[in-house]
Amino acid sequence: QLRSDLDNGNNSFQYKLLGTGAGRFSIDETTGDIYAIQKLDREERSFYTLRAQVIDTSTGKAVEPESEFVIRVSDVNDNEPKFLDGPYEAMVPEMSPEGTFVIQVTATDADDPASGYNARLLYSLTKGQAYFSVEPTTGVIRISSEMDRELQDEYLVIIQAKDMIGQPGALSASASVLIKLSDINDNKPIFKESFYRFSVSESSPPGTMIGTILAYDDDIGENAEMDYSLEEDDYQAFDIITNNETQEGMVILKKKVDFEHQSHYGIRAQVRNRHVDEHLMPNHADASTTFIKVQVEDEDEPPVFLLPYYVFDIDEGRPPGSFVGTVSAVDPDQRKSPIRYSISRSKVFHINGNGTISTSKLLDREANEWFNLSVTATETCKCSRYPISLHVSSTIAELI
Repeated sequence: QLRSDLDNGNNSFQYKLLGTGAGRFSIDETTGDIYAIQKLDREERSFYTLRAQVIDTSTGKAVEPESEFVIRVSDVNDNEPKFLDGPYEAMVPEMSPEGTFVIQVTATDADDPASGYNARLLYSLTKGQAYFSVEPTTGVIRISSEMDRELQDEYLVIIQAKDMIGQPGALSASASVLIKLSDINDNKPIFKESFYRFSVSESSPPGTMIGTILAYDDDIGENAEMDYSLEEDDYQAFDIITNNETQEGMVILKKKVDFEHQSHYGIRAQVRNRHVDEHLMPNHADASTTFIKVQVEDEDEPPVFLLPYYVFDIDEGRPPGSFVGTVSAVDPDQRKSPIRYSISRSKVFHINGNGTISTSKLLDREANEWFNLSVTATETCKCSRYPISLHVSSTIAELI
């Protein structure tokens, strides 16, 4: 109510409202009572500055100068909280300890923070309480239990904000927070098999790949990268190369092997993570191992002469069929096949099945002092793939 000190109650004064926003109010021109004629929203406008004027109805003139007054709109709790940036997403390393900061979410309330508890917010979780907690007054979400990414890699958390600090009649809003777990290197590689069996031909050249071994690691990305190596190889016959694309270990032949010398090998392979901080993960320094048995396959090898070359002497004039000398070859394979001998393009000498060379004609030193013979040793078994010749220089000399 507006009232002039000069008003004696004889209804000779008239009250008027002026100023921006005066149209939202009405005034009883006789009593000066002011009424709101529209619904007022404090969040739209919290106060109105108006001017009052008092007119003498008998003269139509102002009784006193205009006076300014303020109408303030008091707050009621008519606005619920709002999460302006949701839905939210956050990432935190797996196995993080209790209390680790995840994310802070904030809601706003358009009500007057100075008017009671209308804009005082209280945060709580309605989903995800088993693994996360929220600070009631700040909206900071923290870890409350260790989580393993290999078991579950993301969690959906629902956070709620209530005004009036959660008292009865409070208004509320909710937002979702998708929390993903980033990987840490908490798993070491493990071989899929504890035993591998490979074979290699004794004719294989060095560098031949004889098989692959594979380990698996539950981690991902760089944390799953691994390196293979041999734990022990007294024979120095094999090596392992890591295939960085497939993460397999390729077992290769390092030097030639001989079935007759050794028909099988036993080696142990190991695998380790490539990127390990041994101060943080001391157990990861331990390697996983597997056993590899390599069987050497026998190949049909050509006969081998016992000497690289032979030199024989014989007197001239000896009759045909005279003994010259004996050459000998053996089958290096395990089956020891019988050997057949032959002399290439010679009408002067003959060789029998046991490698004995004899003359076929009389020899004349003055006609020919030296003879160079080529003897071929061939396996007689059907499994021989091809005959291999070893040239033996046999010297036939006349004894004087």
